[in-house]
Amino acid sequence: MDRSKLYRRFRTLLIANRGEIAVRVIRTAKRMGLRTVAVYSEADRGAMHVEMADEAVLLGPARARDSYLDIARVIEAARKTGAEAVHPGYGFLSENAEFAQACAEAGIVFVGPTAEMMTAMGSKSGSKALMEKAGVPLVPGYHGEAQDEAILANAANKIGFPVLVKASAGGGGRGMRIVRSADELSAAIVSAKREAKAAFGDDRLLIEKFVDNPRHIEVQIIGDSHGNLLSLFERECTLQRRHQKVIEEAPSPTLNATQREAVCAAARKAAGAVNYVGAGTIEFVSDGKDVFFIEMNTRLQVEHPVTELITGIDLVEWQLRVAFGEKLPLNQDQIRLNGHAIEARIYAENPARNFMPSVGKISAWRHPEDSEGLRIDAGYRATDTVSPYYDAMLAKMIAWAPTRRDAIERLNRGLQGTDIRGVITNIPFLAALISHPQVAANTIDTGFIERELEALTPAPPPAGELELCAAVAALLGGEAEVAKAVAHSPWQSFGWMPVGRRERVFSFRQGHGAERKVTLRYGKAPMTLAIDRREHTFAFSRAERDSFDLTLDNVRTPVVAMIDGHELYLRTRNGRFELHWVDPFGGETEEQTGEDKIMAPLPGTVVAVLAQEGAKLDKGAPILTLEVMKMEQTLRAPFAGVLKAVRCKVGDIVQEGAELAEVEPSGE
Repeated sequence: MDRSKLYRRFRTLLIANRGEIAVRVIRTAKRMGLRTVAVYSEADRGAMHVEMADEAVLLGPARARDSYLDIARVIEAARKTGAEAVHPGYGFLSENAEFAQACAEAGIVFVGPTAEMMTAMGSKSGSKALMEKAGVPLVPGYHGEAQDEAILANAANKIGFPVLVKASAGGGGRGMRIVRSADELSAAIVSAKREAKAAFGDDRLLIEKFVDNPRHIEVQIIGDSHGNLLSLFERECTLQRRHQKVIEEAPSPTLNATQREAVCAAARKAAGAVNYVGAGTIEFVSDGKDVFFIEMNTRLQVEHPVTELITGIDLVEWQLRVAFGEKLPLNQDQIRLNGHAIEARIYAENPARNFMPSVGKISAWRHPEDSEGLRIDAGYRATDTVSPYYDAMLAKMIAWAPTRRDAIERLNRGLQGTDIRGVITNIPFLAALISHPQVAANTIDTGFIERELEALTPAPPPAGELELCAAVAALLGGEAEVAKAVAHSPWQSFGWMPVGRRERVFSFRQGHGAERKVTLRYGKAPMTLAIDRREHTFAFSRAERDSFDLTLDNVRTPVVAMIDGHELYLRTRNGRFELHWVDPFGGETEEQTGEDKIMAPLPGTVVAVLAQEGAKLDKGAPILTLEVMKMEQTLRAPFAGVLKAVRCKVGDIVQEGAELAEVEPSGE
């Protein structure tokens, strides 16, 4: 097809995505004077990207396959709104050659490579065959089209365990399993195929030799329709969990200048094999000595901001200019590396529960303002709802500094100054991770997080006197806010008494611990707080919403406090704390659910029942698998016993808290 028809100037851009990347693309598109169109599912009504766009089109139900993955509906949305171009973002249809072809046939500019380029390089199997022919070093593996289990098993045996079973059509860790023995292979193939089909609509797999203690290096490339192809240095994404990147940085602290030039040249050679047009990433794995090509992502990556911060290039703007049919603004010699950038992905998930996704309404969100050296790319804000249907990433925080050490420190300060309530996030985990001495020393590999998980997810520290006093101040401040609605009276000035002195007792509980009591004494003299027979002078003044200055024994310290009913969240110089206010007039009761019940931790779809009623189960034995936010979660027996009942079947859509199975203790 004539490239002048594929790449041409346009005025209206539809963003075929949601969340953070949709917001990111809309911002640059608007700065360039383009009219923007958002698409959304029923679960995303009122989402941030929907409100930011000039127009928005409802695609369909919450399930991605009925909305964001429905090619016909996206094309129809472009037709309805007069959108001349589509930006696919990342994930969903971004690497779907059928979608790129459908855009071309509809006369719509696809902001990315052609369907032919995508087919050649977007398929992990196809790209490896192409790279093998071009002489690019590969990890030993099977990349064939035959997909029956016997052939895959034979290939794995020839390669030698451990192997990596991997979805051919996607990324983000979905459809990927490490298999260390032949006994594990069959279950891994079935599970990986199912997850790949759900996430990408394609269940083809490839099998590779698993490289022990690997490092993940990738090179950002971009090409235009005039034959120009550039590399924009490399990123290191070695800090991963479940094969999904957690921390990314640029440049790689592992490579020296000679290695950097070699890997970038290899990346340009790889993309040049198909005369690549658009932004893409060539990914490599290193065993510490050699570097092997593993795949190409024919789209913009989640971690593209670290490249933007070290080069000063807006990659989305360059994508759009390439789609206009323009030449790239710079040549290879004009691209300069400046400083170091590092990014952390902020997720709604609970690290203490094996990173189980967290859903619900975001009740509060505080973070430092964007500034020189700190950038926040968010797809959510306070009052938005995190649903169970999509990836749980809320935002990315990116820090830049002249040196790696300073960039890490700036990112850590940004994370420590961020508070999100209503859902559980991985922020404390991220702060612990980037503060780890081995991360600072760069003595890591892709298995580092799994090995150090216990140290990275410690139990919350016990609340001390500072936190208990801060909790009292937070409650008093909340009461003062309510009192503002009342006509002015001296009684509104807390601590004012016409005569005498009064006491008030507050009780708090942390987790399942014992109650801690704090006695407030107030009246004509200054306020004091007594804890365990120790009395402290006490004062506080509100600095802004959700924060105040607390003065305890003449020492002033800033506190962040958020109250939701009887639940208090505090951030002090000692860390983050969750406290429960035991209201003496609240009539509190706790409802306990027996451990024998297997409950749905989140809304999801039952994709596999792994044990039959009456089966004898060891502790930890798998019972069933739920698909939650496009990732599979296996629910296991809490103790040894007999599977008394299974109350769901494959295909059931279950809500959070639904009883799925019951295990009867063995009585031993």
